[in-house]
Amino acid sequence: MSDKPKIGIYWCSSCGGCEEAIVDLNETLLDVVAAVDIVFWPVAMDFKYEDVENLEDGELLASFINGAIRLSEQEEIAKLLRRKSQLVFAFGSCAIMGGIPGLANMTNREEVFTRVYKEMESNDNPENTVPQTEILVDGKYNLKLPEFFNSVYPLDQIIPVDYYIPGCAPSPDTIKDAFTAILEGKLPEKGTVLSPNKSMCDTCPRKETKPDKVEIEKFTRPHQYDKLDDGKCFLEAGIICMGPATRGGCGERCINANMPCRGCYGPSNNVKDQGLRMLSVLASIIKSDKEEEIAEVLATLPDLIGPLYMYGLPSSILFHKRIE
Repeated sequence: MSDKPKIGIYWCSSCGGCEEAIVDLNETLLDVVAAVDIVFWPVAMDFKYEDVENLEDGELLASFINGAIRLSEQEEIAKLLRRKSQLVFAFGSCAIMGGIPGLANMTNREEVFTRVYKEMESNDNPENTVPQTEILVDGKYNLKLPEFFNSVYPLDQIIPVDYYIPGCAPSPDTIKDAFTAILEGKLPEKGTVLSPNKSMCDTCPRKETKPDKVEIEKFTRPHQYDKLDDGKCFLEAGIICMGPATRGGCGERCINANMPCRGCYGPSNNVKDQGLRMLSVLASIIKSDKEEEIAEVLATLPDLIGPLYMYGLPSSILFHKRIE
């Protein structure tokens, strides 16, 4: 029996990019594998839930859980891994804030099922069948499926989380630094987000072009702006860039690809609600102080939930749209 520390990796409701991010460690992944025993990683190896159930409580040094909680199965395994792990890491934007799946909190389960299983143009479902948690197949086989929750939840609304590794997906450096801190016993206090606690704007390669006072007369979308590579601050062009309300540490990957920050690293410690902070920023850069002109500028804004809460609706003050 190996005496190396044991870890688990699990994928909840997300796109799978966080799993790819681990693979993207390249040669560093070999160092990690040499230092630990991965005893649960269903996406990469043939492990069963019962393998985790058979572990002693606390036998895992750490579990890395990516993805939001949308299904009862995900809730069950998250709670199981919490019990078996000394440390739990919320890995990636979806686990930390709800992520892009969390935009479904603008609707409810019934509306999701109606659209996906009854109204989709590509469907062939004349009987309008929707998934049930329990159903008889051929009159005799009792098929059980996980419950589909009415809302999407960040991981720490389901189980206690010790550390947070942000990003969509976390950068290789962010992941590497986290593993190094674990193996060297140099983790900070629990509850810490393992990325610098400063604004992304502080390290933005375009910050030198940002004027002392940004003033705009209209908002625009990236695809409507033909000078994305001009090196100027996106906010100056009226493009929503989440940099002022977003934690740094991502390596400015979007900015370096001539696209505005989307906010995937989440807010810094002093920001309660990332979307509200950004809304305050946008309101402050409207050039006019006349009510009619301000209304005209606001009319050029896109739907605000998408850009301001692309990753963080379930963890925000809003959490879920009120639906009668």
